[in-house]
Amino acid sequence: MGELDRISVYDALGGGTVADTLLWRKCYGGVMLLIGSTVMWILFEQAGYNFLAFVANTLLLLVVILFFWAKSASLLNRPLPPIPDLDISEESVLVAADEMRVWVNKALATVHEIAVEGNLRTLILVAVGLWLVSFIGSLFNFLTLVYIGVLLSLSVPYLYDTFQAQINEKLIVVHKNMSVVFKKVDLILQNIPMSQTKQKKTE
Repeated sequence: MGELDRISVYDALGGGTVADTLLWRKCYGGVMLLIGSTVMWILFEQAGYNFLAFVANTLLLLVVILFFWAKSASLLNRPLPPIPDLDISEESVLVAADEMRVWVNKALATVHEIAVEGNLRTLILVAVGLWLVSFIGSLFNFLTLVYIGVLLSLSVPYLYDTFQAQINEKLIVVHKNMSVVFKKVDLILQNIPMSQTKQKKTE
């Protein structure tokens, strides 16, 4: 793949601070994220520190510091703590609710296909997906899985951006092999009868 076909990983990540952090263009953000996630993983996974107790103690310490900061600021004529107005806009709530509604509707549609229409093909796909999730969950707990995700997010985009040509060559070969496998799987799934409702409609 030539230089003209090179994909801009920075633009694919949306640009801005997130892309700068994941691509290590601003090392400070990447280092802080790596150190923070590592410390959290060591505290909760290795040291066995309780997450709820950690959150409560951190909030307690923060509230006490802010309280004494505000009291001392009024006595010594110092500026108050630089805390912005904590307010969630109605627009952001509507956007989040709309995104959640789309995902919930997709999940409900899948459940409807399995429970009401009796779609065996959808049942098999969902069962395989849930089995994969269960298998991965048996290898790592949730916190370790999140930590691995952070490590991958800080390494995979940077490595792909650096060695994009070599990785694309390997991905093309893998894609060809996987396409053959998917075609065989698709032929097997096509032989599986569809839902009973759809069969009655076609008769």
